[in-house]
Amino acid sequence: MTTLPNTRQPTQFRVLGAISFSHFLNDMLQSLLLALYPLLKGNYQLSFAEIGLLTFTYQCTASLLQPLVGLYTDKRPLPYSLVCGMGSTLCGLLLLASAHSYPLLLLAAALIGIGSSVFHPESSRVARMAAGGRPGLAQSIFQVGGNSGSASGPLLAALIVIPLGQASVAWFALLALLAMAVLYKVGQWYSRQHRQAKHSSVSSKPTLSSGQVKLTIFILLTLVFSKQFYLASISSYFTFYLIKHFGLGIQAAQLQLFLFLLAVAAGTILGGPIGDAIGRKRVIWFSILGVAPLTLLLPHVNLFWTTVLSLGIGFILASAFPAILIFAQELLPGRVGMVSGLFFGFAFGIGGIGAAILGQLADWYSIEFVYLLCSFLPLLGLSAAFLPDIHHRTAT
Repeated sequence: MTTLPNTRQPTQFRVLGAISFSHFLNDMLQSLLLALYPLLKGNYQLSFAEIGLLTFTYQCTASLLQPLVGLYTDKRPLPYSLVCGMGSTLCGLLLLASAHSYPLLLLAAALIGIGSSVFHPESSRVARMAAGGRPGLAQSIFQVGGNSGSASGPLLAALIVIPLGQASVAWFALLALLAMAVLYKVGQWYSRQHRQAKHSSVSSKPTLSSGQVKLTIFILLTLVFSKQFYLASISSYFTFYLIKHFGLGIQAAQLQLFLFLLAVAAGTILGGPIGDAIGRKRVIWFSILGVAPLTLLLPHVNLFWTTVLSLGIGFILASAFPAILIFAQELLPGRVGMVSGLFFGFAFGIGGIGAAILGQLADWYSIEFVYLLCSFLPLLGLSAAFLPDIHHRTAT
């Protein structure tokens, strides 16, 4: 099993910056698929169910492989696997730009998902290795790159891809090449750290029994389910909701999605360091359950308040995942890759399943019904009351 370098080492901000920038590029490129949905729906005459199947293919490809990648690399680290994962994303983008049929769109989505399945558990491990005893801060820096990238995808789609057409996606492959170059340098640092870890490692023992650990992991996954299922309704269908319910144009709706995802990026940076200071449980409790009043109001307000509430929802909800992930990593020390793969993979899988189910419900009933139904999901945050308190204050 791979062990981590001594956590008393200084926080490696240059490495965190590089992996966060790579996460920005990775998630920006992957979010282009979601941002292209209005264009693809018109070009291929797709139903909402077929849109949901695209998301299901992308996210479930990632979710099924991520825990396996993490489990394997816990025992046999692969420092340069990050470059290979980005290469899969590059191939998916090129296919997405040139696809002329729905099956090819599904294949492109699968290739992009494979890239994600390699990137997330291994890059999360790098963030943990570079944390220097501040894992919450490290995860927030890492994840804010991804959320910023996800926010940029719809904006780039609105400014470039929607006006120029599907083929313009191919130009974004150049950014994938840039990410591969950055990840090669990260891989070199990762390789050196792994060699040093063999000689200067620290061990950590869980403070809970096996049964308590299993129950806590189940509760954490329940909270991820609540968060990701709701986010699936926003990421995949918010633009359609705004177009149908308020009569917005495609570009205006994409801008609204960009603002929501930007709020998610802003919220992400707070969850980790606050969790370092006051405990993960308190952050999780507020970020999941605290957003419920806003989601319950969202289906019943006008466009102005829809914008305001969606920003609040994104900002508050985003602080949960860094805290949840670090909470789980502290439960199972020494298994960073498996834990990261499990939680990133579960998040992707639930998002994919949610998109498919919600798309079918939108076809059967209406897009407004989807948002009314999803408004109750954050109430599952009540289960956070059963989390144990394993808070350890970070030394500064």
